[in-house]
Amino acid sequence: MPYALFYQDAKLSKAYPTEADVWTLARKSGLVVDAVSDEEKSAPRPVLDNDYEIRPCQLDPNEDPAKNKADADREARLEPRLN
Repeated sequence: MPYALFYQDAKLSKAYPTEADVWTLARKSGLVVDAVSDEEKSAPRPVLDNDYEIRPCQLDPNEDPAKNKADADREARLEPRLN
């Protein structure tokens, strides 16, 4: 089942093979923040900012989640890294 990033009912990202792939995209896009609940005061957990959601999605015509992931991985390797 492919996954994508959503805001309300609008699909914001391409479809990716796994939910973890979309989390990676969201982190790189600056959409993940650390939150601490009353029960988890010792360690913050990552959550999506501004009511974004990662959920299963329908594929658009001719969309290939594996190709989308490969393209994103290739782009990530080409981006300059700050040390």
